[in-house]
Amino acid sequence: MLKKQDMSKRNQIGFYSLEDLVPKEHLLRDIDKYVDFNFIYKLVEDKYDESNGRPSIDPVLLIKLPLIQYLYGIKSMRQTIKDVEVNMAYRWFLGLDIEDAVPHFSTFGKNYSRRFRGTDIFEQIFYGILEQCIEAELVDTSEVFIDGTHIKAHANNKKYESNEVTEETLFYVESLQKEVEIDREKRLKKPLKRREESENQVKHKKISKTDDESGWFHKGEHKQVFAYAAQVACDKNGWVLGYTTHPGNQHDSRTFIDIYNKLQSHFTLDKLVMDAGYKTPGIAHLLFQNNLTPIFPYKRPMTKKGFYKKHDYVYDEYYDQYICPNVKILSYTTTNRDGYREYKSNTSDCSQCPLIAYCTESKEKRKLIQRHLWENDMERCEDIRHSLGMKAIYNNRKQTIERLFGTAKEFHGLRYTNLIGKEKMHMKIGLTFACLNIKKLAKMLKLRDLKGSIFLSILGILSKIMIRYKKTNQLPFMSNWFVFNLKPLISQRFFSS
Repeated sequence: MLKKQDMSKRNQIGFYSLEDLVPKEHLLRDIDKYVDFNFIYKLVEDKYDESNGRPSIDPVLLIKLPLIQYLYGIKSMRQTIKDVEVNMAYRWFLGLDIEDAVPHFSTFGKNYSRRFRGTDIFEQIFYGILEQCIEAELVDTSEVFIDGTHIKAHANNKKYESNEVTEETLFYVESLQKEVEIDREKRLKKPLKRREESENQVKHKKISKTDDESGWFHKGEHKQVFAYAAQVACDKNGWVLGYTTHPGNQHDSRTFIDIYNKLQSHFTLDKLVMDAGYKTPGIAHLLFQNNLTPIFPYKRPMTKKGFYKKHDYVYDEYYDQYICPNVKILSYTTTNRDGYREYKSNTSDCSQCPLIAYCTESKEKRKLIQRHLWENDMERCEDIRHSLGMKAIYNNRKQTIERLFGTAKEFHGLRYTNLIGKEKMHMKIGLTFACLNIKKLAKMLKLRDLKGSIFLSILGILSKIMIRYKKTNQLPFMSNWFVFNLKPLISQRFFSS
């Protein structure tokens, strides 16, 4: 039978409690119960004047606004405020009554500009949440997964200018240069001239006119965009341990040192699991120096198709030389300033070699192989890769760090940003991953309480069994003991009071 909705109910007046309007199983209820936000007051107390001015908006409420935005993937603060106005769960979480006025959407922006800009307050909030995860004994840093992801910047791809930009030197340059000098001195080579800063590290790069702190990122073969890069670390259980923010045109191997230093200052590390983008001699050498175990995947040789790979040439460590597939010698010639020893073949050997077409395209008909001063560290990485259990650990990336990126982009608005500037982007990344930790912490503690209540129920059942046993001194219906006889117990009304 067709029924029409009675629209007169809109005008009915009723008595309701805000507590009754929020579903019992709502995520924000769990977050409010299990996550403590009071630590924020101590973080921001020096940003407020206790004696002057009008009373401010509660700083916890102020921080909860962007947390709601990133928790539910709302596109802007303006839309977040609109949602708070009509969403009873949001109002309940913020501590607002139905009749309370919601802050203007510009309130957070003004407070950010006047109080929080230039500070690390949002990073401290991230670590404050993480500290609660650690106190709950949920974090395990024995295996740490590190990876980078790109976030599309709020910048027009066609509005840019090409400028000369000085690149930052790699973190290991000084120590490498010292080893180069020592190696050349041992081999009776002249010391290299010091490279002037003006002679190198200068590249032509596209600079966005909209957001000059973003970087030109090659997103696949046919598409390029301005973007930011986030370096993120998580543990084996998927808890985010740290993050850094960089322009999108910086390679993972260059930005690694920042996230590594943060991890070292906060945690005790053992194994670091990273993809092939981090597999460089500098990173491997650093980790072995600090007694850490790097776990890298197989990295394909960057050699033209149809040519011999580097592993086809055998290194003779005793005589410090390479032996080619045609059993000819490649002898040491020099050590360059980039830390590579150069080994060259004899022209007379190569000119008549039947395999030269698969070896080199050199006009001089001479094969050159470079071996890094820290190549032994790279070989140790290969030994670790082939060790028992290491492949299984590396494969956990897809259910830890990669799952984090997928969740953050699909459900929490990290696929792109409408914020401009590296500092604001750093705030967005930090609060987004703080939301992931918050959501997971609330769910895990709720599950722990549920398991605890089930355990207590079982203890109650066992206690009733033991009380009845003491009274009767026999349990004739329990032939196979407790687990297999719950139904007989219930059928005989054993638990009736």
